[in-house]
Amino acid sequence: MKYSRINTPGKVLQSGTVSCRLQDSILVISGSLRISGSAGFVKTIIKEIAHIETNVTAINIDELEDIDSAGVITLFYLKEKLTRKSREISIEGGNSTIRKKISLFAPDTTKKEETPAKPGLAETIGTGAHRFFKEYVFGFTVLAADVFYWSVADLFRKKSRRKGEFSKQALKIGANAAMIVVFMSFAIGLVLAVQSGGQLRTFGANIYIVDLTVIAIMSQMGPLITAILVAGRSGSSIAAEIATMKVTSELDALKTMGLDPVRFVVVPKLYAALFTLPFLIILANVAGIAGGAVAAYYNLDITPEIFFNRMGSIMKNKDLLTGFVKSQVYASIIVLTGSFYGFSVERGAEGVGRVTTHAVVVAISLVVLADSAMGLIFY
Repeated sequence: MKYSRINTPGKVLQSGTVSCRLQDSILVISGSLRISGSAGFVKTIIKEIAHIETNVTAINIDELEDIDSAGVITLFYLKEKLTRKSREISIEGGNSTIRKKISLFAPDTTKKEETPAKPGLAETIGTGAHRFFKEYVFGFTVLAADVFYWSVADLFRKKSRRKGEFSKQALKIGANAAMIVVFMSFAIGLVLAVQSGGQLRTFGANIYIVDLTVIAIMSQMGPLITAILVAGRSGSSIAAEIATMKVTSELDALKTMGLDPVRFVVVPKLYAALFTLPFLIILANVAGIAGGAVAAYYNLDITPEIFFNRMGSIMKNKDLLTGFVKSQVYASIIVLTGSFYGFSVERGAEGVGRVTTHAVVVAISLVVLADSAMGLIFY
């Protein structure tokens, strides 16, 4: 391939079927700029751009006879290279056919939006705090107010409740969880007594295993373990059920029929949880104390008669009242948390799994925090 410097007066740069020349400050392209000659033309012209002394102001294609998509890309690539050497240049001239092809195959020259700068620490903390209070604290408070309003309003309106729904939810939340609550409470009471008995035997205070087991189970372990198990079992079920109803547009269908989803779906679950959780806590207390009695009998030689006789002097009515209050608080937390995350689901089936996981984690965390707060209040 033979060529002279393009900035030499009167010289034409030839590459295959396409040629160009520099006329004053305008680069004139002529010939046929097609895919067969585009690659060679690019290599040739790129070598010459570095030697162009005149600032090119435009690319003229009046003498261009034919062009295809590869030629259009080559044309814009040349424009970009020349623009780097001088100010913005334009492509001018050309017959109607060539202009249409350029318009059709021209690359997207829209400037991309600049990526915003990474926010600072203060902005990140402020944004997170605002989002937390707006979406979670405020949203949870509004839902709680709505649920408790309808719970009180519908308490004496039998016609507003679905027939048999309370029994159905009580069976799912309470009765079906009884076996796992009893088993886990028995195991925890047994392990608690075995671990504590070794220390008490050292000081000859075997009898105090009764005090330790009864107080620990009645005041803390029984209600807390029950609430955690119900939060993991029933809290996840509530969140998944409501989330699925939202994804499948069942909640929208309820609204279309003039039914409030909170009143129709959540309130029966709250009634059932408030009613059944005290009984589950009683079962947990009995099972935990029974486990402690078994460990005391085999590990510390304390007969069941001695254990239960001493237990009567340790138990107080305050423990039963405290357990009832805790059951109502735990039931409200579990139902409200599961419902809140169920209503906030997004992105279909994937979102259902995500909100179910969040509901369980948050419900258990709130139960533990509430137990700590009530422990400080009652003891």
